[in-house]
Amino acid sequence: MNDIRRSILWVIFAFSLILLWDRWQVHNGNKALFFPQPTETAATQSAPPDSLPAANATPDIPTASTALAAVNPAEVPSETQTAAQAAAAENVVVSSDVYKLTFSTEGGSLNRVELLQYENDQQTGKEVLLEDSKNRVYVAQTGLIGGNYPNHKTIMTVADGPRELADGQNSLTIRFESPIQNGVQLVKTWTLERGLYEIKVRHEVINHGTLPVAPQVYEQLVRDGGEISSGVMFAGTFTGPAIYTEQEKFQKVTFKDINNGKLNFQKNSDTGYVAMVQHYFASAWILPEGTPRENFIRQPGPGLYAVGSIAPFGAIEAGGSKTIDSTFFAGPQIEKEMEKIAPGLELVKDYGMVKVLAKPLYWLLDKLHELIGNWGWSIVALVVLLKIAFYWLNAKAYSSMAKMKAINPRVMQLRERYKDNPQQMQQEMMRIYREEKVNPLGGCLPILVQMPFFIALYWVLLSSVEMRQAPWILWIHDLSVPDPYFVLPLMMMLSSLLQVALNPQPPDPLQAKMMWIMPVAFSVMFFFFPAGLVLYWLTNNILSIAQQWVINTRMGVPPQFNLPKFK
Repeated sequence: MNDIRRSILWVIFAFSLILLWDRWQVHNGNKALFFPQPTETAATQSAPPDSLPAANATPDIPTASTALAAVNPAEVPSETQTAAQAAAAENVVVSSDVYKLTFSTEGGSLNRVELLQYENDQQTGKEVLLEDSKNRVYVAQTGLIGGNYPNHKTIMTVADGPRELADGQNSLTIRFESPIQNGVQLVKTWTLERGLYEIKVRHEVINHGTLPVAPQVYEQLVRDGGEISSGVMFAGTFTGPAIYTEQEKFQKVTFKDINNGKLNFQKNSDTGYVAMVQHYFASAWILPEGTPRENFIRQPGPGLYAVGSIAPFGAIEAGGSKTIDSTFFAGPQIEKEMEKIAPGLELVKDYGMVKVLAKPLYWLLDKLHELIGNWGWSIVALVVLLKIAFYWLNAKAYSSMAKMKAINPRVMQLRERYKDNPQQMQQEMMRIYREEKVNPLGGCLPILVQMPFFIALYWVLLSSVEMRQAPWILWIHDLSVPDPYFVLPLMMMLSSLLQVALNPQPPDPLQAKMMWIMPVAFSVMFFFFPAGLVLYWLTNNILSIAQQWVINTRMGVPPQFNLPKFK
């Protein structure tokens, strides 16, 4: 039994060292050896040139059900533009209580999104999500295909109107109108609403010609392949495009897979959204449920990646018009807010492979925060609730450890008596365990029970934007990054060593040494973990020590410290 217990502890220790080494490699810019992450910076390469339809093209007039089948995503214009186009475009800055947006009259595109309620990582200004600059490209574009129609390269005029959401005003509208092109005019209207990270977008197509037309509208997000750092060691959050449909659910596609042509996602659907995901924040185009669309992922230019969808207007008679309404989301990954916007949108928040456990943990933590008002104390309260939930399971384990401590002198005597006969020693030890009804593996149970919750909470703290720059007390100003003075990790290490001291001394000298070395080695990783996670484990250790002390006292085993005796 001791051998089995020692083997389990060795496995946990070895896995911890492998994880530490693997994340250290990623932290230093090397490739992960055992647990590769999907956040590799995409290599810059030239994409196949995309071209607009010919100016004299006269498309057939398909029905709404067949229009999508004829759409070719390659028809969406590329990002190559002339100097004349760039010079003719003007920027239009619009502000609400949560946004500062910069639109371009070139296509009425959204080229910059500044989130006014969030500081950037350096806390030197507001968080910028979308941006079109020399160092970064991340924009939202729309336009028409199916003919020589207005697209995101067309210079549009912007209607007069307010550019800032005034006090007492609940919405703000900005309207772009294209010139008539091949008999077709596109009117694009963006509507911001107070307090919401969603923008209503209406595309109206007016047929000024003498013949019917059947354009399709495309909505896409274009960004470079630069990696978004999570800011935390051992973290591998996803950066890149994603597509959600009711049939296939949430599908992520890495930049590397796009480069290699490995595109595995549902192309045709009438539900869902397309998105660009990064740590803490995301953007998405959301068409109404029931609207047929073709989803696409492509490379519109060197080093650029696009995800989008194409939807048909159907036939528009001469002199007629049609509209398609959609929603554009750009903001923080707050689950309860995203759930209100669209089904499945909350899935952009990346919980890794522990979603089943992490999601209810986040829900409970959020409810505690509503009562307490501080995320640090909410984590402490969460640990208390988990300890109550598993009280009897932990109590049984600690009772087993107390019995082990009581019979430990007898075990040590047996070890000395039969030191030249290991087989006889094991048989006598097993007899004592049976007589005293002791399970030598009982002491491992609390660790095994806690580990899934620890991993799940790790992803909750890593992925939740609410923890970003959230203070606790004194020197802890951000629960999502490591403790700047390493006070919490040191306290956690000391509490772990105290737990070992309260446990019965293993009869095997090597095992005894490992019981002291493992907490130190395991605690080293916590120096690089988010302060909120270390706070969770420290609180758990303190409560475990208190519970173990009470149980030992009740069973008549006086608390004593087994200090290491290394030779």
